[in-house]
Amino acid sequence: MLNLSRPARAAAGIFGHLDADWAALCSDTRVRAAVADWLMADHLADDIAAVTDSWVSALGPEQLLAALRPASDRRSDALADAVLRALLVRAAGHDRSATLAARIVVQAMIPAAVRMTRGQVRPFGGRTFEAVGHLVIAALYETARSGRIHHRPGRPAANLALDTLSRVCRDLAADHEPAGEDLAAADHLADPAPGPATLAHAREVRAAAAAAGLDEADALDEVTASAARLELLELVLTAMEEGELSIADGRAIAWHYRTCPLPDSDAAARAGTTAGAWQRRRSRAVSRLRTALRPAS
Repeated sequence: MLNLSRPARAAAGIFGHLDADWAALCSDTRVRAAVADWLMADHLADDIAAVTDSWVSALGPEQLLAALRPASDRRSDALADAVLRALLVRAAGHDRSATLAARIVVQAMIPAAVRMTRGQVRPFGGRTFEAVGHLVIAALYETARSGRIHHRPGRPAANLALDTLSRVCRDLAADHEPAGEDLAAADHLADPAPGPATLAHAREVRAAAAAAGLDEADALDEVTASAARLELLELVLTAMEEGELSIADGRAIAWHYRTCPLPDSDAAARAGTTAGAWQRRRSRAVSRLRTALRPAS
């Protein structure tokens, strides 16, 4: 899962405004009462009180956010996943509580949103940090409200970020290979320093990717592997498990969308086909993966 424990610095602009709005929400007694009711109804209050060293009767948005940005241990990571899924279920509703739940999800994901924004800023062409930041936050809110919830352990925050990035890249309509921009752009996201739980999860993803032939066993290590690369591998593995992609499809994507892509001629030789056929396979595979990423309307 994404490590959300390190908020990125963004004192001004859209992110500064969100932080100021969050402070106002935390002081609103109606918001505090609503959050406390949710946690009790979802049977999360006792666990959140334990990991935040709080009284159950005093739980509010601050404790909820602290649970969503956990210290690096498996117990708090598992709780963060459960809390995020519960919020996404509420955010998919149609009442006022849905908008509040989505707003809390946005606040929890601000560190990832800042990294996404920085990755899409261009010094020329009108992509300023503030303009892209507004686009990212809008995409994040829409994704939180979409009802697309990933139930596989360790995945909700990572998939929420990737679904958001997919929306952002489509909206920016960059001039790159058709259907490939959202996957290529993921390699440019900056990564926070990983904690023990993140490293353990990364090892599991690397082992599964190596077993499926998506990467060499020693191609990704704790020093050189970006979180976005690992998330892409995990996304491809899930699509393969669910029958969305074949093994060859997964390799066509994984071998190409990395820091040093495997040349199509070399990839085709490994697969026993021609470079042109391999390129067409990759294009179709990327299209299917994008369809799987797209939230249901």
